[in-house]
Amino acid sequence: MGASVYKINKGINKPIEFKGLKAQYIAYLAVGLIGLLILFAVLYIIGVNMFICLVLTAILGGILFMTVYRMSDKYGQYGLLKKMAKGSLPVFLKVSTRNTFLNLQTSTTKN
Repeated sequence: MGASVYKINKGINKPIEFKGLKAQYIAYLAVGLIGLLILFAVLYIIGVNMFICLVLTAILGGILFMTVYRMSDKYGQYGLLKKMAKGSLPVFLKVSTRNTFLNLQTSTTKN
């Protein structure tokens, strides 16, 4: 019998990446582009000049791309989520009894 040949997926535990964007930033860019499309449609329907619609959409699209790519480079896959979570941490904890601290187990063993 011959040896079986298995394909190894070398992308395990790596974040999804597309054109330099990592993880959730792909979704942020997609949502922003859909928002720009809706903005363009609304401006066009209410009668704003086509040239103004195009220029405004192009400028906002450039700002969107620069912002999303900058955030992707600065924070990485989980950095932005960690930053948002850090903002929701309490400044201090109020504990009325010592029982919480007395019942903690230490990781060091006593001799």
